[in-house]
Amino acid sequence: MTIVTQIDTCGKNYQMWKDRALFTNDISQARKALERAFFWLELKSAFVFLHTIEQTKGNDPETKQKLIRAKINLSKKLNEYSKEILREIETS
Repeated sequence: MTIVTQIDTCGKNYQMWKDRALFTNDISQARKALERAFFWLELKSAFVFLHTIEQTKGNDPETKQKLIRAKINLSKKLNEYSKEILREIETS
């Protein structure tokens, strides 16, 4: 998946969770939806930042290594998020 696709996916997920938070009457569900919306917004911001660095300094070998490490960290964050969602589904 390209970084542009990842940015787009994060934006769509952010919008979905934000809308859910705004249109629910249950405060606990709104809180959970807002937490998820902020997660996706934070992730989108990180991908935009990485994309900007990649476009401006992507040819430098040291920068490439740092970008790879940053992408790995973002992947770990997504993995933890998916595990959390699975746990919630299992307990529902």
